[in-house]
Amino acid sequence: AGGAAAMEEAAAHNGTGPGAPAPARPPATPEGMALAYGSLVLMALLPIFFGALRSVSCAKSKNSSDMPETITSRDAARFPIVASCTLLGLYLFFKIFSQEYINLLLSMYFFVLGILALSHTISPMMNRFFPANFPNKQYQLLFTQGSGDSKEEIVNYEFDTKDLVCLALSSVVGVWYLLRKHWIANNLFGLAFSLNGVELLHLNNVSTGCILLGGLFIYDVFWVFGTNVMVTVAKSFEAPIKLVFPQDLLEKGLDADNFAMLGLGDIVIPGIFIALLLRFDISLKKNTHTYFYTSFVAYIFGLGLTIFIMHIFKHAQPALLYLVPACIGFPLLVALAKGEVTEMFSYESSAEILPHTPRLTHFPTVSGSPASLADSMQQKLSCPRRRRQQSPSAM
Repeated sequence: AGGAAAMEEAAAHNGTGPGAPAPARPPATPEGMALAYGSLVLMALLPIFFGALRSVSCAKSKNSSDMPETITSRDAARFPIVASCTLLGLYLFFKIFSQEYINLLLSMYFFVLGILALSHTISPMMNRFFPANFPNKQYQLLFTQGSGDSKEEIVNYEFDTKDLVCLALSSVVGVWYLLRKHWIANNLFGLAFSLNGVELLHLNNVSTGCILLGGLFIYDVFWVFGTNVMVTVAKSFEAPIKLVFPQDLLEKGLDADNFAMLGLGDIVIPGIFIALLLRFDISLKKNTHTYFYTSFVAYIFGLGLTIFIMHIFKHAQPALLYLVPACIGFPLLVALAKGEVTEMFSYESSAEILPHTPRLTHFPTVSGSPASLADSMQQKLSCPRRRRQQSPSAM
């Protein structure tokens, strides 16, 4: 998940903010620009809000297929370096090889990822529309390696007939995107990627979030203002890794082609920090979501400032330049005012994942459902002497 997120963060931006119209096209009308920028802001807020809410239940889930990917401080420190190498590698790739073939491979790659992400996104909503007598059968996809006591689980995914229906509906959108590259299909995939990123990528604490956002703040500013690498890659890269909205929609309808854009990295990276603050709010058990709403308002302020500066200077802006200080600064000021800075920085999000079982550093040598895996772990906890005699193999 970290590699995919790095790729999205590195390549999604055209300056990581809403892009200005191409010089060869007629200037957008004030109404068209307002509609485009307002729609981008709304589309950015939706996956952050709902992804943060879903991250709370995801952290408490015992289903192995829904377990979040925890980002540690070491991961956060390496992330800007990995993103920079990915960005530079893509830049050299587009310079050496034909752009057509690269984008064809990338389209197929994101076609598969997009279908899975969209299916996972709409599944909870679609379950409400199925009749009570719907014939819903359970399935399990299980891949193991080895045999006997050395057997290790590689994939253990449970799904049902309803999930297959969602997968079929998502495939229709995928074929539409693959054939037409329509901006609506692009946005459906982009929203699904963003929501899944906010839901499934978890920062383990606030310090890690500050390291990640601070590193990408420097990364974003350098690659946008210091070189033309990011702009070149963004213009060459055809994939649903940015949200777009036409500024000439009022004149041309659904066939409009003068787009403003926002990279998914500008949604997911602040979004996982905002989701962390929501889980921190819940851990305080005060029945308030002060830090979540503060950071959410801070994100709106930072994104609005990005659009304002871009409109004034007529140049694409690195959105993290404005989003990072806002998303970190506003909640920190609230914590200072409430005297909760120590509690904020001592909060550990990863402790809430399977709170009565240890973090898995290896796959238990059992097969079956996630419930049987949890039972196996409980048995190991209840037999400490036996556990010391074992020598489980690390991943």
